[in-house]
Amino acid sequence: MNVLISNDDGYLSEGIAILARVTAEFANVRVVAPERDRSGVSNSLTLDRPLEVKQAQNGFYYVNGTPTDCIHVGQSALSDFKPDVVFSGINRGANMGDDTLYSGTVAAATEAYLMGIPALAFSLNDSSGRYWETAEKAVWAVLAHFFKNPPSSPVLWNINIPAVAPDEIRGIKITRLGRRHHEQSIVPSRNPRGEQIYWIGPVGRVSDNEEGTDFGECAAGFISITPLQIDLTAYSEMADTAAFWHAD
Repeated sequence: MNVLISNDDGYLSEGIAILARVTAEFANVRVVAPERDRSGVSNSLTLDRPLEVKQAQNGFYYVNGTPTDCIHVGQSALSDFKPDVVFSGINRGANMGDDTLYSGTVAAATEAYLMGIPALAFSLNDSSGRYWETAEKAVWAVLAHFFKNPPSSPVLWNINIPAVAPDEIRGIKITRLGRRHHEQSIVPSRNPRGEQIYWIGPVGRVSDNEEGTDFGECAAGFISITPLQIDLTAYSEMADTAAFWHAD
């Protein structure tokens, strides 16, 4: 089985090295990742300039584009390797709740899913660098189960790994997305020329971390697996919307 691996932290990140190393115990691996950190770019494509693909000394390919670009390059430009599955990550920091809309990690998996390829996105609920051993153990456990009977149809699974000691992982929970408050602050500053600039501030507080959510179960020490879908249609509002637009 062939597995294409990408991420949004860049090809030099520790997370992608771990994911590639563990996956190689189960399947053939090719890594195609951004040349630098592209966190928060979501599903964007690079349309204003050409892409370049280079290969690092460790064999990883890197692209001057987004995670979504990397999936297209890995699928089409490097056509000697046809992926059966796509993995993305391991992201340095969680991707839960509303984060999934902005995440380049989830976007890489989403693009593969849209191509009809089963895809998993992996994120670690920590950005300190203290829990990579936990991440490696968690990924091993997930992949050992996954490769026993890989999905025969496309899936899009968002996986978040708890920030606990390796022996404190409590198992796997299937979860729904939680939510954050959308109080994304804008931080004003000045550049060296004294001109006004603005930084996007930290993410908002978690507003829905009940039992059964990705936020809640991951905080409780479980590996959270959330099945995602692409169809954004609000089916429950179809009738009301029709009534509004067809009213005399």
